[in-house]
Amino acid sequence: MRVWIDITNSPHVPFFRPLIGLLREGSHEVEVTARAFAQTEQLLELHGIDATIVGTHGGRSRLGKSRAMAGRLRQLSGWARARSFDMALSHGSYDLTLTARRLGIPSTTTFDYEYALAQHQFGARSATRVVVPEAIPAERLRRYGLRPPKLARYPGLKEEYYLHDFVPQAGVRDELGVEPSRALVVLRPPPDVALYHRRGNPLFPRTLEQLGGRGDVHAVLLPRTAEQKAYVRALGLASVIVPDRALDALSLMAASDLVISAGGTMNREAAALGTPVYTVFSGRLGGVDEMLIRDGRLRVLSDPEAIVIERKQHRGRVRTRDPRDLLEILLPHRISTI
Repeated sequence: MRVWIDITNSPHVPFFRPLIGLLREGSHEVEVTARAFAQTEQLLELHGIDATIVGTHGGRSRLGKSRAMAGRLRQLSGWARARSFDMALSHGSYDLTLTARRLGIPSTTTFDYEYALAQHQFGARSATRVVVPEAIPAERLRRYGLRPPKLARYPGLKEEYYLHDFVPQAGVRDELGVEPSRALVVLRPPPDVALYHRRGNPLFPRTLEQLGGRGDVHAVLLPRTAEQKAYVRALGLASVIVPDRALDALSLMAASDLVISAGGTMNREAAALGTPVYTVFSGRLGGVDEMLIRDGRLRVLSDPEAIVIERKQHRGRVRTRDPRDLLEILLPHRISTI
C-alpha cells in the first residue's frame, strides 16, 4: 500500500513518527509532505523524517490563510496526482483531505480539538474517515456531519500513543544552563496565528513577567514562531531561557517541575508524562482538556501570582498506549501485514 501523510504543524511530527515506522515495517510505502511553519522542518530533521516541503502558513488574516490554502492545494494536487497513492492520512490537514477527495484517494484525518470550526468544516467533511478521542462529546461533532461509520474514536490521549517508546535524554537541564538550585518551568505561548485564538491572551504575558523576575526559577520558553522568540528575548527577563532552535521538548518536560502552556498538545504531553501542568488557553476548552481537568491532571491558571511550583523528587508516571492500536483505527483493514 502507498500512503501519503501531510504534516502541517510542529506537534504533528512526533504524532506521525511511530505510525510512519509501523507502516514501513509492514512493507508499506510512505511519502510525507509538510508545510513550512513554526518548528515543523526542524522537528522533521530531529526525528529523521524525510519530507517534501510544500507551501507555508498564511499568517493571521483570513485573506492570507485563504491565499496560502489555495496555493498549497494547487501544489499538492500536482505533486500527488502522479504518485498513485492508496491512502492519505493527516492530523487536521484540510489541504490533504481536499486534495485527496479531488484525486479520488481515500483519506483519514484526525483531530483532538473540536472548536477549530473553519478547519473542520473543510477537513472533516472532505475526509473519508475522521478519528477523534473518545473524550469529545458526540453532539459537538454533528455540526461537521460526523457520525459512524465515518466517525471513529480512540481511547485516551493521542500523546499516549507516541510516548510508547519514550526514553528521556539525560542532561537536558544542564544543556540549557538551568541552575540545579532552581525549579525548571516550561512555557509555551499562545498559537497567535490561529483563527480560533483571535481574541489574544493577556494572561500569558503576565505569567511570563511573573516567572521572569523570580530568582528561584528558570523558565524555558518554547516559542512557536521567530517573532515570538524575538519578542521574548527583547524583554530581557533574567530568569527566562529561549532556546536557539527546536529541541527534545518531551525530555525537557519530563525533567521539569511544571509546565504552563497556552496550547493543547503540550498540556496533554505534560499530563501523559506525569508532570504538573497549568493551562492558560484563552479559547473555549475542548472535551479532552475538560476530561483532564476532571481527572485532576490539568489545572486552569487565572492568576499568575497563584502559581504553585513544587520540586519533583522523581519522574512522573508516564501513561502510554500501543500505537498499533491507533493505526488500526486510522487505517482499518489496510494494515494487516503490520
